[in-house]
Amino acid sequence: MRFQTVRLRSRFQAYRKYATSSRPPIVRITNGTFYRHHPNSHLGGTAPNPPLFPELSFELPSFSSKEHWAIIGPSSSGKTTLLQILGGKHISIPASARSWPYLESAEIEDKDHALRDPARAIKRVGFDGEQGLGGQAPQSAYLSARYESRREDTDFSVLDYLQGNTELNPSHDPVVERQVDTSSLERVIEDLRLGELVDMPVSNLSNGQTRRARIARALLGRPELLLLDEPFMGLDPPTLTTLSPMLRILAEKNEPRLVLALRPQDPIPDWITHLMYLNGSKVQFSGQKAEFLRRLGTYVENPKVSLSMEMPPLHQLKEIGRSLTENGILEPLWTVDVNSTAQKPITLNQSKPKSSILLSRDGYPMEDLEPAEIGEPLIEMEGAKISYGSKIVLGNWRQEVDGQAQDGLWWNVRRGERWGVFGPNGSGKTTILSLICSDHPQTYSLPIRLFGRSRLPEPGKPGISIFDIQSRIGHSSPEIHNHIPRSLTLRQVLENAWSDTFRGVPKLDKTASQRINACLRWFERDLRPGVGADIEGGLGFEAHPDWASDILFGGLPFSAQRIALFLRAVVKQPDIVVLDEAFSGMDEDVRDRCLLFLAHGETKRYSHSSRVQSKDGTKDQYTPTIVESEISKLGKVWVSGLTKDQALICISHVREEIPGSIREWICLPEANTGKSARFGRLNGPIEGDYGRWNDIWGV
Repeated sequence: MRFQTVRLRSRFQAYRKYATSSRPPIVRITNGTFYRHHPNSHLGGTAPNPPLFPELSFELPSFSSKEHWAIIGPSSSGKTTLLQILGGKHISIPASARSWPYLESAEIEDKDHALRDPARAIKRVGFDGEQGLGGQAPQSAYLSARYESRREDTDFSVLDYLQGNTELNPSHDPVVERQVDTSSLERVIEDLRLGELVDMPVSNLSNGQTRRARIARALLGRPELLLLDEPFMGLDPPTLTTLSPMLRILAEKNEPRLVLALRPQDPIPDWITHLMYLNGSKVQFSGQKAEFLRRLGTYVENPKVSLSMEMPPLHQLKEIGRSLTENGILEPLWTVDVNSTAQKPITLNQSKPKSSILLSRDGYPMEDLEPAEIGEPLIEMEGAKISYGSKIVLGNWRQEVDGQAQDGLWWNVRRGERWGVFGPNGSGKTTILSLICSDHPQTYSLPIRLFGRSRLPEPGKPGISIFDIQSRIGHSSPEIHNHIPRSLTLRQVLENAWSDTFRGVPKLDKTASQRINACLRWFERDLRPGVGADIEGGLGFEAHPDWASDILFGGLPFSAQRIALFLRAVVKQPDIVVLDEAFSGMDEDVRDRCLLFLAHGETKRYSHSSRVQSKDGTKDQYTPTIVESEISKLGKVWVSGLTKDQALICISHVREEIPGSIREWICLPEANTGKSARFGRLNGPIEGDYGRWNDIWGV
């Protein structure tokens, strides 16, 4: 026993000596291979246990003002897994391959002995599959709870959340309970601009506000290393330009050190100096950002060149390499020739010959050829204004209507229209959707008509019930994702489109069952990884997807859950389709196929047989082309995409997630500015001219 004490003491003294001469890295991995279960355990032999990042080597300096890292890759490339490895999760083979030298130094011992434990010193904040504020704050019991003015005992404020006071029966164990330092709390609130939100219930926070609150909570734990997993997902451009400088200040002070995990479509902060690029669950590149972008630009100019790393298809590179600065988002110096990646012509009108018309990723002409057919109004708002006491959260402006200035929000949505709802985080976009779906209690008292009727009875006309409303609306949103029971099977999630509640019994007929089966078959390879049939090629269209009754929604990957909720919104072919950040968290390939399915259903699919020659003529590149599906040729289509009788309402802060059919748009002002909402109309898909995106945001 005495011998062991001497050895531990000797090791500690060695690290003290090491720390005085130079500061060791906070994370060091040398030729390590990682597993979820030990290869020799019984779980390793029965459950899938592939090696994770074989022979990985990586070092993260403990102090550096010139080295800031980001990990970039698709959602299935292993970004979250790699962050978990950095934080100490998963089994390292050999065990000595992974270490945290700085945490074992005398400097950390003098600062706080508890920080010698990686679980205490390294924190990960994930935003992809964790809705709201995570386990530290309670979840509302139902969708409309966040919009009610009456507060319950469990409606904890942002200040309660930051201080950790989110339990009805809190523990007073001094070991567990750590008081938040007042000066640290004030500094974090100021740095992350949470001063106006401290008294607000956490359930009322918008997406961007939630992210800032979660980062603040993590910072108050005083970690040495903070891992931010997709922090930019769902944030609007103005919020991006304000959040990035805040993170930069933290990174440059090393308080704490930061590692970001980004999607390909996320702009890369200009203060990031080093990148690790993942593709196919492997590290394809690790080094300076400038070198990675140089290689990327070389590949775009000449795809024949060998880069010693696996690159995505040429048509996918349009979304990689943008830079996030304090003044906005800058496009890369190199650009992918849109003419080489746009879709080839299809017949738009049988009475007209084919012409060389470029199409968007979901099959819409880049410039409108003819006006859309518009029908009766489905949503009518005539001066809607949401307030809680004296505080107005929506409609705090005067809007010009037929040449006269009117108070509140005036907005109509008609059959056949495709609307985009935009605005900064916290501007009221989700609140508008709560009025449309009648989840907001104030819908009863506002001048709003849904499907020609108000919520309350009018002379000679009965009011419309919430069940009538929701039976005619298909809705996918983070709120739905947060509240839908994880114990439902995949088939039950789609059947839920015909239910009055999440747990209600669906009212299905033969057509409904056929439409559900068609959706499950079409996306089988995404919802059932590894065994999916090639239904898009026309195979297996007679098969009944019994497998969907054996897969629990909660057991699906985040991307697959988003696909299921998207299908739930469109499968019934409702009068109004509401997509609120429905494609966030999806890989680019999956997202584009969902957009194509939204537009054309089973009638169109992607073919990867179209060849496009590179600029210098040295190599053919294969780019996806929209073609008629085999199911369509055989007349077996059950789901045909959006019709002229349906209306579409979409919310997203990522331009690549906007359907090509969106033509009408509304941009809400920042909250409490008194500025009026702006309206406009596009003459083609945003993809056809990204200047349209800047016009929407007024930049």
